[in-house]
Amino acid sequence: MAVTGEIRAGIIDIHAHWLPRELLALPPGNPLGGMNDRDGELFLGDIPLSFPTAAMTDIDTVVADTVRAGLGTRVISAPPFAFPVHAPSEADDYVASYNEQLARAVSTTGGMLVGLGLVRLDDVVAARRELTRLAEADGVAGVAVPPLAQGRSYGEGVMREVLGVAAELGLAVLVHPMQSPRPEWEHHYLVNLIGNPVETTTAVASVLLGGVMEELPNLRICFVHGGGCAPSLVGRWGHGWRSRGDVRQGSSRPPAESFARLYFDTVTHDPEVLRLLRSHASPDRILCGSDYPFDMAQPDPAGFLLDNGIDAATLETNGRVFLGMTPTAEPPART
Repeated sequence: MAVTGEIRAGIIDIHAHWLPRELLALPPGNPLGGMNDRDGELFLGDIPLSFPTAAMTDIDTVVADTVRAGLGTRVISAPPFAFPVHAPSEADDYVASYNEQLARAVSTTGGMLVGLGLVRLDDVVAARRELTRLAEADGVAGVAVPPLAQGRSYGEGVMREVLGVAAELGLAVLVHPMQSPRPEWEHHYLVNLIGNPVETTTAVASVLLGGVMEELPNLRICFVHGGGCAPSLVGRWGHGWRSRGDVRQGSSRPPAESFARLYFDTVTHDPEVLRLLRSHASPDRILCGSDYPFDMAQPDPAGFLLDNGIDAATLETNGRVFLGMTPTAEPPART
């Protein structure tokens, strides 16, 4: 575990984004045209992202917005456009630079910010090298990864092995979708509104039905946006697991049992969906999330949870455990 210093008391938002200006061009092979500043507003290629560039790139702005949101600590990771998945063998310098700058940035915030780094998912040796560096970097608690890469997820192959290395090193893993385009999602922002939850759901199913949690019982892995569609499908997966040999061949436990061992953030935008998530997930695996600073962010992440029956002490304790830290004895209530 790399976070050796103390973090601020209070609710921990484990899902927020940061990228230094020097890396806005994005990793090699990225088809999106890079990110760029236009008169203080951030664009992805020619697409406006609808928030100030400083909210993504300036640590002082992130800190001020964290305080304004009534949070104790915010966990920052790269936006999904920066995941090194398009030409991973050419991305080592980009990944190393991001991780180095991330560690420096969080070290200046007095425990208000914690980092999750980047890693390649195509080569276990390269992944182990970078994950080992992250484990030794103070203020960095783990890694953020996409749900899918090159048409695969975490049930088998190199991507599963990368999870094994993360578990071995005691690093937390945050799984964040990339809103990969499909022709039927071309309009109405469906690439995000449908695509993001579907990507995440695919990764949850891969982990559950692939027996990942049985092999890696100490893995701390969180799926954002409330697990996508997974809470509404875990019953269907269970029926399939009981009824079909091909569904259960990779796992010895029913999906609902392993589902309760996964972490989920709370960016659901709907109290009823949050209630459904809580009916399937373990209470100690529910984490506050915001998706700051994107336009699809939960605008009041702490208030949304407090208003819907999740107390501040539980949210802080759960966040600390996910990050690999010993919970405080009595986390203070939010005022």
